[in-house]
Amino acid sequence: MRLLLAEDEIELSNALVTVLKRNNYTVDAVYDGEEATDYLMTDVYDAVILDIMMPKKDGISVLKDLRRSGNRVPVMLLTAKAEIDDRVEGLDAGADDYLPKPFSMKELLARVRALCRRQTELQENVLSFSNMTLNRSNYELGTEKGSIRLANKEFQMMEMLMANPSHVISTDRFMDKIWGFDSEAELNVVWVYVSYLRKKLVSIDAKAQIKAHRGLGYSLEEVK
Repeated sequence: MRLLLAEDEIELSNALVTVLKRNNYTVDAVYDGEEATDYLMTDVYDAVILDIMMPKKDGISVLKDLRRSGNRVPVMLLTAKAEIDDRVEGLDAGADDYLPKPFSMKELLARVRALCRRQTELQENVLSFSNMTLNRSNYELGTEKGSIRLANKEFQMMEMLMANPSHVISTDRFMDKIWGFDSEAELNVVWVYVSYLRKKLVSIDAKAQIKAHRGLGYSLEEVK
């Protein structure tokens, strides 16, 4: 699971990153609201931990921009504010949970696990893009011409691409999500699996292609 942590208190951020990584999360840490927005608009996360009081752009504004863009990633707000009105504002803006400071690391981890479970439960069983469908139950990728069953890692890669169409997903992101952060697999394994998937897209006459972005990653694009 990959998390974005936006917290401007450096010592607290470092402590949270250490604890989360020890619990097998991959974490990107940022320290102001503008940076958080940049990361959220250019990468894919399983959950987000947002401090409300941040420089350049507060957490509520980051959250509102995120929801306006259509991104439904689960978000937990961290705040030193304990007033009811502040909690309500955050929840009304689209937060899934909030955690007032100070808090215990055990409670934080429990809430992060709940957020990630919620994300999994909300996933649709069948993903659609262009003339394609991907069935999460049986790993079948299909079009009106027919269907083909994907191998496990092929399915995971296509699932990421179809859940985030036209969004560039980095090679490192594929490695973290599919092969694991401690995998001994080489980065070129991602290219190998992209090659497998491209052939299968052609075989079912898919009106979509996996586009390479040099130095950035891959995206799923509709063929015009």
